[in-house]
Amino acid sequence: MVRKIKAKQILQLRNQGLSRRAIESAQGMSRHSIRAVLDAAERLGLGWDDVAELSEAAVYSTLFPGRGVHESVFAQPDWGRVHTELARVGVTLKLLHQEYVDASSMVQATMSYDRFCRLYAEHAAVSGATSRVGHKAGRSIEVDWSGPTMQLLDPTTGEMSKVYLFVACLPFSRYAFVEATLDMRQEAWLRAHTAMFTFFGGSVPRLVPDNLKTGVISHPKEGEVVLNDAYREMAAHYSAAVLPGRVRHPRDKSSTENTVAHVATWVIAGLRKETFTSLAQLRLRIREQMEAYNREPFQKRVGSRLSVFTTEEKPLLQALPAAPFEISTWSYKRKVNANAHVVWAKNFYSVPFSHIGALVDLRVTETMLEVYRRDERLASHLLLPATTTNQYRTNEADLPEGRSFQAWDRPRIEEWAARIGPATVIVTAKIFETVFIDEAGFDAALAVLKLSRRFPSARVEAACALALRGPVRSPRYAHLRPILDTGQDKTGQTPEPETEPDHGGYVRGSAYYAGGNR
Repeated sequence: MVRKIKAKQILQLRNQGLSRRAIESAQGMSRHSIRAVLDAAERLGLGWDDVAELSEAAVYSTLFPGRGVHESVFAQPDWGRVHTELARVGVTLKLLHQEYVDASSMVQATMSYDRFCRLYAEHAAVSGATSRVGHKAGRSIEVDWSGPTMQLLDPTTGEMSKVYLFVACLPFSRYAFVEATLDMRQEAWLRAHTAMFTFFGGSVPRLVPDNLKTGVISHPKEGEVVLNDAYREMAAHYSAAVLPGRVRHPRDKSSTENTVAHVATWVIAGLRKETFTSLAQLRLRIREQMEAYNREPFQKRVGSRLSVFTTEEKPLLQALPAAPFEISTWSYKRKVNANAHVVWAKNFYSVPFSHIGALVDLRVTETMLEVYRRDERLASHLLLPATTTNQYRTNEADLPEGRSFQAWDRPRIEEWAARIGPATVIVTAKIFETVFIDEAGFDAALAVLKLSRRFPSARVEAACALALRGPVRSPRYAHLRPILDTGQDKTGQTPEPETEPDHGGYVRGSAYYAGGNR
């Protein structure tokens, strides 16, 4: 019958290059069955990579949906109500079975007492009604903070500071890891996880934390769990999903709860007579204590935490990524300025100009700054040093074609000056002659050129020509603005110093600039 076909095994052998005839000969399978599996896989577009992680039953149901599925002819009890009623004084399964028969026998066939008891036991095992929770190797890590803390001594001041303990446990082997931190903030939480993955030498599909804010923003009874962005990113980096235990349900992470209690004995009590003056020193002693703890033989199980982890669990861990997770911080709702840049730490980073005016989120690491709008990454930049201010990181592709968004340089400034007139060109050239690098003259030259936004270009050109005829070797904005404000550029003449004393700028007269007295 088709339902007995080992579909996954056929696909695996086919992937290894065996022909249909070879599979038939090696496994003693019917060629009709082999053809049915391969034809179904081809029709659905499935290969070995698509089903490698699935069970034999799951592969079969995928290839042949609906086959072998039978509905029970018996009336189905409300197993949840059965379990609740069984907890009451004097209520037995025998009594509940009789009530089930009395209520359902007139409508549908009812199951026997033996079958009733067997199905209830299966329901209890699946729903968690039994006290023991089984764990599979290499599938999850339970993490939490230890309630009890330790202390560090400052050798200079003699003050004691609190040290917190991050605890992680692999539930299958009970292999444990402890990391000492100076606080319980998000960065310490993430760094402890990174150290944990390095210590275990691999990752798992599930992280089971408590509902602390450094990991979980909200965990409602209904709806989706809302995770902290940085914690979600860290888990994704290690190909893990965060599945926090239910609120006020410590049994959901009973392994780490027990480990926390053991840590109080092995680490806190075991080191209580020692004094530590540095975090590195304390971490070293904690590692030594935890190594002894992991080597301690089980009382009701063969081997130790270390032996079970090494032989059974470590080979099943997922490989670690090539680089460890880089700790990041998020800054939300930053507005993209009109110059297509966003501000971070008094510096500017470009964003595609189509997002001008939008609110974006910034992800900042030790070396990079990334700009996100919702889930889309818009730009990434090398982070400018913390000692710099008012500096720009600009990707040319982020800016539109046009002058207003181009970076200023000397050729562009000289081109603008040429559009105003030859006297303006000379003024900007003299400004650049007075500085040791071109960039130092950009601000002064632009201040002169931007006068053409307030006054007609012809007047700015006339003011430059008039200033060049005076004694000032390198006229600047401070010399040109008074000429334009007083209209001297229109007459081409400057008043005598006696008529307009102490007005500032060029109108003070030649005696002032030639070294005369005020």
